Amino acid sequence: MKILVVDDEALIREVIREYCENEGYEVVEAASGMEALEVIKAGTIDFLILDIMMPKLDGYSTLKALNMERRLPTIMLSARKEEYDKLLGFELGVDDYMTKPFSPKELMARIKAVATRANLIPQDGYRYQDLYIDIIGHYVTLEGQELKLTPKEYELLVYFIQNKNIALSREVLLRKIWGYDFFGDDRTIDTHVKMLRNSLGKYRDCIVTVRGMGYKFVD
Repeated sequence: MKILVVDDEALIREVIREYCENEGYEVVEAASGMEALEVIKAGTIDFLILDIMMPKLDGYSTLKALNMERRLPTIMLSARKEEYDKLLGFELGVDDYMTKPFSPKELMARIKAVATRANLIPQDGYRYQDLYIDIIGHYVTLEGQELKLTPKEYELLVYFIQNKNIALSREVLLRKIWGYDFFGDDRTIDTHVKMLRNSLGKYRDCIVTVRGMGYKFVD
């Protein structure tokens, strides 16, 4: 997988490159939005890590210009923490959003999660100890025995495993699992998480409540 890292700070690009290459990814760098567009036109890029605050052409404008040509799995980086900035990024097609300063290890986990969902990392299933999710067969087994999950429980579990060790807000879970046109509230998530925990038996405690935010699946 070839990743384009776009940031006007050389140190940030260097850190991301080092961690990405340790994961086996190929990395290309760009110091501006204009340079990023030229790199994408010149070669095959699979994945984009894009800073917002850049001179001349910011991350949002770069993404708008890029989406006219092709859609790339994208993680946006920014020192901005306002909800508006995140929502604008998601409206433009960003897959994930991280605020600076960020943990490089968490960024690697998020890259893997986004790349897996985009089928850049092919998988027939996911395994966590003796819990197995068969993506092709659309079923889950625990110690070899199939679990009787509802469709939403199954989708929640897959999304949790794809984003292991990443805190997921109730808003994100509603959007990803139920869709933008769902008119329910946060209690829907809480109810389904409770059902899923009951189904997971000895692994129920792997789904941890993140107070005031949502949930995450932890090792």
